[in-house]
Amino acid sequence: MQIPYELALGWRYTRAGRATRRNGFISFISGVSMLGIALGVAALIIVLSVMNGFQKEVRDRMLSVVSHIEIFAPHGAALVDMPRTLAEAKANPEVVGAAPFVAAQALLARGEDMKGTLVRGIDPLREADVTDLAAENVEALKALVPGEFRVVLGSELARALGVRLGDAVTLIAPGGQVTPAGVVPRLKQMTVAGTFSSGHYEYDSALVLLHHEDAERIFRLEGPTGIRLKLKDLHRAPQVAQELAHSLSGDLLIRDWTQQNRTWFAAVQLEKRMMFIILTLIVAVAAFNLVSTLVMTVTDKRADIAILRTLGASPGSIMGIFVVQGAMVGVIGTLAGLLLGLGIATNIDVIVPAIERALNASFLPKDIYLISKMPSEPQSSDILPIGIISLVLAFLATLYPSWRASRVNPAEALRYE
Repeated sequence: MQIPYELALGWRYTRAGRATRRNGFISFISGVSMLGIALGVAALIIVLSVMNGFQKEVRDRMLSVVSHIEIFAPHGAALVDMPRTLAEAKANPEVVGAAPFVAAQALLARGEDMKGTLVRGIDPLREADVTDLAAENVEALKALVPGEFRVVLGSELARALGVRLGDAVTLIAPGGQVTPAGVVPRLKQMTVAGTFSSGHYEYDSALVLLHHEDAERIFRLEGPTGIRLKLKDLHRAPQVAQELAHSLSGDLLIRDWTQQNRTWFAAVQLEKRMMFIILTLIVAVAAFNLVSTLVMTVTDKRADIAILRTLGASPGSIMGIFVVQGAMVGVIGTLAGLLLGLGIATNIDVIVPAIERALNASFLPKDIYLISKMPSEPQSSDILPIGIISLVLAFLATLYPSWRASRVNPAEALRYE
């Protein structure tokens, strides 16, 4: 099978043809354009993969503590008919686990140290059905016996208060108690029965777990304030929440996991879109460098173009030669960028720690970024558009110089040859 001469000449011009100083310079400019496209594509893939990994890592760690859906009574009151609500929630085919809970805020004190905390009363026997955190800390949660007033603290909270297993802490509940001497805060001494580490700093530094019956006594509730649900598919949480809103009886509030951190997820999506646009401009600049490369090539090959025209080549064929040349640069640059970007993105868990050790620095302080490792998750939904956009930009950059080449007048080009 004979290769079309447009393709053969386009590939030859990409390699700069004759080994002259001028052709060598054109080859250098062509290589710079190719390198620019490759680096732009690689940067896009790496940045978007890291942002995907960051979002997934935080989401997974958050969902190890937060249930997919929460059903609770307004104003922090106890559920009026918890067994009925529990049965109605389990009737939904998407629900695979349910557990009651008590949610409240309080202060936790140890000596002169005091921290604001999120108190969660749980049923240790059912909590593993709704969160991975309970499934990973079964032994610690077994110590939460009703009436014993024991607590399990987040690792960062325990470290901040300087407490260990068996130490006593004081839980200060809001609301207070009216006495002849005035309003006195409700205080209850608790025993630390264990600690947990979810990998999510926000929860590790503020969450306190205790038995829901103990929480009901401390906060003077008649029962659990809500029910936590786990679904087959976490991505269907908004739809299932809408279904439950129509199927459950009573005046209840329903919140899915996407609503609990809506601002954070919206910010990440906005940042991802903006980074895609900004980094695409890098690819665009590199792609349109092809314009100068092809203009120089057309100027250098005017005699060759004239000879081809006199031999019968049509303007479309001449244009095709230079489109092929620009497309070759775009294809090679894009493929190189894809390979480089995917190579770094899939090995970023090795590359970043090596750089941190070499620079003696930490790029992700966990108290700021919630996680301490650089995550990465390349997704085909990002990679395919990147490759297509890069190829389209490179192709568009070839059109004008190629059109100019097809308009070369053979007589004018050969006059001084």
